[in-house]
Formats: sequence, C-alpha cells, structure tokens
Amino acid sequence: MYVVGLGTATPPQRYTQADCWQAFQQSPWFDRLDRRARTIFERVLQRDNGIETRYLAVDRLEEGFAIDPDTLHARFRVNAPALATQAGLRALDDAGLKATEIDGVIVSTCTGYLCPGLTSYVAESLGLRADVQAFDLVGQGCGAALPNWRMGEALLASGRCARVLSICVEVCSAAMYLDNDPGVLISACLFGDGAGAAVLAAQPAPGKRSIAWKAAASLLNPAQRDALCFEQRHGLLRNVLTRAVPRLAAEHAQQVLEDVLAAQGLQQADISGWIWHAGGRDVLAALREKIGLTEADLQHSTAMLRDYGNLSSAFVYFVLQDALAANAPGGRWWMASFGAGFSSHGALLEVE
Repeated sequence: MYVVGLGTATPPQRYTQADCWQAFQQSPWFDRLDRRARTIFERVLQRDNGIETRYLAVDRLEEGFAIDPDTLHARFRVNAPALATQAGLRALDDAGLKATEIDGVIVSTCTGYLCPGLTSYVAESLGLRADVQAFDLVGQGCGAALPNWRMGEALLASGRCARVLSICVEVCSAAMYLDNDPGVLISACLFGDGAGAAVLAAQPAPGKRSIAWKAAASLLNPAQRDALCFEQRHGLLRNVLTRAVPRLAAEHAQQVLEDVLAAQGLQQADISGWIWHAGGRDVLAALREKIGLTEADLQHSTAMLRDYGNLSSAFVYFVLQDALAANAPGGRWWMASFGAGFSSHGALLEVE
C-alpha cells in the first residue's frame, strides 16, 4: 500500500491558550466550578503545556461554553462533514486524482454521531461514485487513524479497491464538558478541531515522493479501558482522562514498536523518522523517556501539538504532512497512534 495524497483541514478560528483562559473567566462556568478547578484551569492554560494555539469550530470563544446536547450536536453536524470534505479535497488534489477515481472511503470519528454516517455527507460533497464502498468507524478515539489505514490496506489487498480515501475528523469542541474533575478540566485545555485525509493506493504515484506502508501491528488492553474513554453523562460525552495515560501510552507504544521491529528483523536505530500522535506534553515526555527518543525525533509531533493542540485521531496526518513539508530524510519511518481501549497502533513506512 502507498500513501499518494495527503490533506488536512481546520476551522478558520484560531485561539491562543490565553484567549481561552480569558473567555473562561468571563463565562458562567467560572463561578460554577470550585476554586481548585479554577486553579487547575489557569495553570494548564497559562503555563507551558506544550500548546500555544488551537483551532476551534466556534466564531467566538464564549460560544464554546454553551454546553448542552443540542448545541454540541449541531456543532458536530455542521462542522464534521465540512472539515472532512475539505481535508478530502486537499488529499485528492495532492494525489492528482478526481473524486470519481476513488473506490472506497473510510471515515473515523469519536466526537459525535450521525446516522447515516459521515461517509454519506463526504461522498455527496466530494462527488464520489454511487458504488463507492463506504465505511464509518467510530469509538476508537485518538488512535483511530492507523486502524482506518489498516482497513484501507485490506480493501486494496483484496483487489476490491485500487484507491481508498481515508479520513479522520474530530470536532472536539462538540464534545465539550466541564466539571470539577482534574482530568475533565485538563482535557478541555488540550483538544482542538480538525481533519486529516489520505489517499491510499495499490501503486505508488509517479513523479512524487514514495510513502510505502510495509508492516503494522496493534495492541488492545481492555483491562485499562477506563483509563481513557468517553462516558455518557447528562446526554453529553464526558472525557475520562486519568493520570496513568502518559505511562500507558509509552508502555503500549514501546511494545508495538518492538513487535514490528522484531518481525521485520530491524533495530530501533534503523528508524530514521518518527510520526507520533502527541496526546500532550506529558505523553511526549513519557515516550521520550521510555523509548529513548530525542527532542529531534519528536520535533514534528511537538510542533503540531504547539500549533494545533491534540487533534485526536486526525493528529498523525498533520505530523506526517509536516515531516514531508520539511523534506525530512527518507528511509524507514515509524508512525504511531494510541488512545481509547486502551489501544496502541504502529506502522512501518518506507519513504523515498
């Protein structure tokens, strides 16, 4: 399988963490939450947490504090199809393909629910063929990109598709929730909105940089399911984010990496590029310590976290795009995502 096109999209509105703190102070939630909660909010937003700006699907930040089921669902219904379509158009343009040349489309999300799913909206907006094979994947959280690509690989390997459009889109501002729990508060300070898309093909694209998918593996640990998940409360999605997440992310990511390297007869020193889902500053620090990475190894993930925040499943598309835009040296690249489940996924790419 080859990645022959990439595209990303965000809402137009970009906000600094300082903007978010100011808006929170002026919102009704400032008095609803206790003093400890307000202190946590201020500390995370005002001090260095690896994030400087986030793109959010609200025209004014005060809209983000209108937290009720109908408002949040409307935000997802309007913005998720639009962002997915924009990212898909950019991926098609990067691949030099028409929408009618796509045989399959896979869309992943965890921040909202539509029935029919997002593939219906994306197929209509992009002008995909009526016989396109369409699959909606939900419930995989931040780690969804690589399972999405593995499904694309299966469609290509079966011969049923020659080109698959893979999309991950998250409107995290449509899954807003606030209470006095530290994990909930930190989550509200980390996530941004965006979409990533890739055109996956059975053959490389002539005349452009080759990105070949060589091997992949996943690890699912249901015993740690409650460490990172969404739960339903009062008709809203409430993010459960525990202190164990950075450690779990690093431990599971290391295991997946070691499994694939061993199966391929490779050593970690054979990896020349790293495409990591960031999660947050503490997750990157845990990865650096557990796997023995350098700041240079994490530079693209760090930069995307700084500029966009945690984009959940869409994040690794941004990191891969950034590495390619920087003309990072070719060779074997490692791409990894992790999230709800507790799940961890990794893929070995060969970039020329």
